[in-house]
Amino acid sequence: MKFTDLFLRRPVLASVISLLILLVGLRAIFSLEVRQYPETRNTVVTVTTTYPGASSELVKGFITTPLQQAIAEANGIDYLFARSTQGQSTIEAHMELNYDPNAAVAEIQAKVASQRNVLPDESDDPVIDSTTGETTALMYLAFYSEDMLPSQITDYLLRVVQPQLQAVPGVAKAELIGNKTFAMRIWLDPRRMVALGVTASDVRDVLRANNYLAGVGQAKGAYTAMNLTATTDLASEEDFNKLVVRSADGTLVRLSDISSVELGAEDYDSTSWYKGKPAIFVGIKQAPGANPLGVAKRVRELMPEIRKQLPEGLDAHIPYDASVFIEDSIDEVFKTLIEAVAIVLLVVYLSLGSARAAVVPAIAVPLSLVGSAFLMLLMGFSINLLTLLAMVLAIGLVVDDAIIVVENVHRHIEMGKSRFDAALTGARELALPIIAMTTTLVAVYAPIGFMGGLVGTLFTEFAFTLAGAVLISGIVALTLSPMLSSRALKPHGQQGRFEQWVEHWFERLARSYQRLLHATLNSLPVILLFATVVLVSIFFMFITSKNELAPVEDQSILFFQATAPQTATIEYNEAYTRQIVSAFESVPEYHESFFLLGRGEPTTTFGGFKMEPPSKRPRSQMEVQPEIQAKLQGIAGFQTAVFPRPSLPGSGGGLPVQFVITTDASYEELDELADQLIGRAMGSGLFTFLMKELQYSRPRTTLVIDRDLSLIHI
Repeated sequence: MKFTDLFLRRPVLASVISLLILLVGLRAIFSLEVRQYPETRNTVVTVTTTYPGASSELVKGFITTPLQQAIAEANGIDYLFARSTQGQSTIEAHMELNYDPNAAVAEIQAKVASQRNVLPDESDDPVIDSTTGETTALMYLAFYSEDMLPSQITDYLLRVVQPQLQAVPGVAKAELIGNKTFAMRIWLDPRRMVALGVTASDVRDVLRANNYLAGVGQAKGAYTAMNLTATTDLASEEDFNKLVVRSADGTLVRLSDISSVELGAEDYDSTSWYKGKPAIFVGIKQAPGANPLGVAKRVRELMPEIRKQLPEGLDAHIPYDASVFIEDSIDEVFKTLIEAVAIVLLVVYLSLGSARAAVVPAIAVPLSLVGSAFLMLLMGFSINLLTLLAMVLAIGLVVDDAIIVVENVHRHIEMGKSRFDAALTGARELALPIIAMTTTLVAVYAPIGFMGGLVGTLFTEFAFTLAGAVLISGIVALTLSPMLSSRALKPHGQQGRFEQWVEHWFERLARSYQRLLHATLNSLPVILLFATVVLVSIFFMFITSKNELAPVEDQSILFFQATAPQTATIEYNEAYTRQIVSAFESVPEYHESFFLLGRGEPTTTFGGFKMEPPSKRPRSQMEVQPEIQAKLQGIAGFQTAVFPRPSLPGSGGGLPVQFVITTDASYEELDELADQLIGRAMGSGLFTFLMKELQYSRPRTTLVIDRDLSLIHI
């Protein structure tokens, strides 16, 4: 093929093409988004409906069941998860991978709206929320104090800190976790209420009638206008205490006579700790397309300014920052990339024996990698661990094109041709083989990008990045490499001493290999037997190897989830969580910890055990995990499981194996069957922790109240 002659006769054209590849590649590198892994859109739409005072059976029958049946009609749902608890229904619709999140919310919203007239009048309107991608925030900030109440910390964060964080470029949301919003709490005394003939409904009606907002408008005269305001709401404990709840025969019963009023928090069933101290956490979630490293850097730069403004006794810390692990991982891959390029070029130099000959692959390899970044930008990819891994693997592929061009041109020079004629002839001979080799490699790796499911989503960018690098290397090999070879290689007879020594050494190696090959082929039965043994052993090695989607990575953090009995209160959780804190502090690798008590469910405690980076501790995360699991299993008040952060996005979180038992029998029979299954599984000795989601340990109490409220039977 003679089209390669154009680039040899027009070296400026070959140089311009390569410079264009370099410039657009460099421009693309600085425009690409930086992520840990390729983006996965695993959307979860949550429908939460509150029915104050209702039992779990009532919530299930009148809220969860009709809503779940309606939501199940929406398109794109992978599976539904529903939970009915005292006073609340929660339905999670887990959508198919990469299903349009906007379409999912719109469809489910329409299905929920169609059931609004079916729901009880006393229930609140369903609240629909959706999360797409990682449920874990990029960063978690802890604000803790031993002097301030959680409600006071929450109030300060809402007014001062949260607006500053949400104004940081790239921050989509600064979410308060464990927040205790101020609320006026009225604790009723049932004995006093019975004695004074007051019911809870009377108190509710009085509160609604005396605590509302009114817009009374404006008064206008001939020349003046005045805005009118009316104080129709109550703001202080004293105002609430003075409310008249009942009036009979000239006797006034005020709220203070039947209750205790205090300015407290909306929620008393949950709390959060940092290193055992009461704390409020702020989760920083990055905006779509934002660079997590840049977002985290800007938040860290803002933290000193936030600390200066904190009230006395309130402190702030960053217990979790995913960008540190992302940055370390990417830096490690970049380091590997540089090392791989250096090793390949060193091997090329030692193989060719000429530094001038090694210049061609030394230019072609980085140029092919940089040029592939432009294709990544066109395809909407990002710089992540998998695309960088593709570039590391591509080094060994893209260098082949440049090497065979140099070797072929060098062969023609040794035959006595001039450098230009040798390059001309060598390029013509290799044009078709290079095209065939490039096409073959692209055809091998590109199909990976068309796989479905989580693996296909993650490795699409890997496959096409690798194929793109190979494609660019083919272009470079047909344009730049022959032109450089015609100028870099030395004419025949001018080889240096080292190059001559390398040539002599390779000739000896070739003769030795030839003798060994002849000797081997003379013992053909032995070779066939050895090949058969190797071939058969592959099957046994495959079936005995462990299988997993991705290996567990040491991310310097272990999570735990502790479940208390159904009758447990927040005080119960706090008492046994103190034991977890003590257990954590007894582990040498302990650095810091956080705890979310009652988050999600009142009986559940979630938290994390944070360690120093791997380089600063003697044991790995995988070695520490069994010790922590053993220590937490010794705490009798909790059922506790310890698990690492998922290595891949979208691969789930929590315990490694979770499955569902379905039946048309009663819940009591299902619970009994689950207990039997857990008993046999633990008896097998293959499991360290098993727990069922459904619990029937809460005792049932029946209240019979006389009409005159004078007697209560339990």
